Amino acid sequence: MIFVIKVTTNKEERALELISDKANKKNLQVFSIVRPHGLRGYIFLEAIDRETAEEAAFNLPYVKGIIGKTLEYAEIQNMLTPNLEEVKIDKGDIVEIIGEPFKKEKAKVTRVDKTKGEVVVSLLNAVVPIPVTVKIDNVRVIRREEETKTEVHEEKKDSTAEQKSLLIPQNEETYENMSSEGEAV
Repeated sequence: MIFVIKVTTNKEERALELISDKANKKNLQVFSIVRPHGLRGYIFLEAIDRETAEEAAFNLPYVKGIIGKTLEYAEIQNMLTPNLEEVKIDKGDIVEIIGEPFKKEKAKVTRVDKTKGEVVVSLLNAVVPIPVTVKIDNVRVIRREEETKTEVHEEKKDSTAEQKSLLIPQNEETYENMSSEGEAV
């Protein structure tokens, strides 16, 4: 049977350790204790019966109590199985670091290692470019390299069009007013 235990928010890990220690010391029939990623204030405890679950969680700091309803594995399976997302980060992308210790820093990706789930970035605001290895989960893409290339290419097209328009006279009067040296009179 799976029981839901209400714990103090942001103290789930500590409560899990305390329950685990108590279950091991008293040799209780607790099979698993889980803190799902993203679920704050609750942990799941699998035990033989309700009395065992209550004994494991009773009178511990950070533990507020056991929710009355028991759960089946099928109900919480989506919280426990990781859903893998394909992260599209390429060399040259501009990213923002969202994990410590470089939180909110902008960086340029120099290398991507998808097998390890890491990227090597160079901080943009740093005086000396130092390569920093960061987990892919700790970065967010701000601007892609392709976007910047197309923007630069469009700017070059606009500037060359302006240069050509400066060289080509706009009306016939300009041709008539030109002297033999090629300068306007």
